[in-house]
Amino acid sequence: MSTTHVFRGMRSTEHYFELPLDHSRPEGETLTVFAREITSTKHEDPSAMPWLLFLQGGPGGKSPRPASLTGWMAEAAKTFRILLLDQRGTGLSTPANRQSLPLRGDAAARAAYLTHFRADAIVHDAEAIRRALGISSWSTFGQSYGGFCTLTYLSLAPTALDRCLVTGGLASLTADADTVYRATYARMAARNEEYFGWYPQDRRILDEVVAHLRTTEEHLPGGRTLTVPLVQMLGQFLGGNTRVHSLHHVLEGAFIDTPGGKRLSDTFLAAVAEQADRTTNPLYALLHESIYGQGAATNWSAERVLGEFPAFSPDAAAPLLTGEMVYRWYFDSDPVLRPLEETARVLAEHEDWGRLYDPEVLAANTVPVAAAVYTHDVYVDRDLSMETAAAVGNMRVWETDGFHHDGIGDDGSMIFAKLLEMSNADS
Repeated sequence: MSTTHVFRGMRSTEHYFELPLDHSRPEGETLTVFAREITSTKHEDPSAMPWLLFLQGGPGGKSPRPASLTGWMAEAAKTFRILLLDQRGTGLSTPANRQSLPLRGDAAARAAYLTHFRADAIVHDAEAIRRALGISSWSTFGQSYGGFCTLTYLSLAPTALDRCLVTGGLASLTADADTVYRATYARMAARNEEYFGWYPQDRRILDEVVAHLRTTEEHLPGGRTLTVPLVQMLGQFLGGNTRVHSLHHVLEGAFIDTPGGKRLSDTFLAAVAEQADRTTNPLYALLHESIYGQGAATNWSAERVLGEFPAFSPDAAAPLLTGEMVYRWYFDSDPVLRPLEETARVLAEHEDWGRLYDPEVLAANTVPVAAAVYTHDVYVDRDLSMETAAAVGNMRVWETDGFHHDGIGDDGSMIFAKLLEMSNADS
């Protein structure tokens, strides 16, 4: 079913699809997958326009909710009908969270259910939706994890694709989770050094915050006890091109004088809470390491590899800020994730992860692929990305140090236009 709304220069049509939970068993259980079609009102009849499927970053994030055509979407709408997919378990698709997952049964049953929520299932959903909409073939635009899904799409159903655009999302085809996290910690260490080189006073403030927490109990606005590892999650600001400087505004207001002495300010506490909050995307914590699982258990990779990078330990004299790593303590300390702690353990120990990419199919690829690789990306390593680029046929790469992982949020229209032009270039 679908409903259309017209506002602020765009048409927004809401589509709901009933699809198999397991596409290898189409007669079995189903779930709902939501997608939002976006077109510009500058096109009186968009029905003849080609389609562009947007694959959201994550995992576990819903698609954008545009209130107007801006950024990359405004640029794309000049040429395409855009389909924003709420990947299964997110947004208006059948939810998978602390409220709904208990319906599945015990932790083992919940984990078994969630094994159907990786990139291969997302691609099969996209294919079912494409056929349901009567689309012969379409283009894709994948940001971050959406790029991982793109590589899976090129492996499983390349004939359905006209072109693929990727930003900050060329996953390694072969690296295990430990290899990925070693690269991530190294990039994060360099980014910490860069940031505190810009703002040396922020290093002193962060050290003061850490020392304060070692002697004084503080709580986030919702009552959660503030710990050093939670403060380290402010490192998620470092993955941005413009967001990185917002971290300075968080740290400069860290303390406030009170009748009981110097305490952490409500403004600072709220900023930490925002970075730590997984209420709306618990699948990020549950499935993050599984996106690297191919044939082996990930077994809390980020936590294990942390031992090789003691500067990130919360017990270090001056702990570095972390990024997108997921640790076991997430589930113990977060009331939203605590009901899913045992499910997370089962998923971490799951060994039977299927292959997500087909190197032979990708090597022979003829679909035009244009990818932006960000030189200093702290989340998707540049070196691993370039190895993948060399292994995929018909791949054109634009490497730039002018953006970080959130490039399309900084200058999405330019980046999209450049990649589209690259994909249209003669081989």
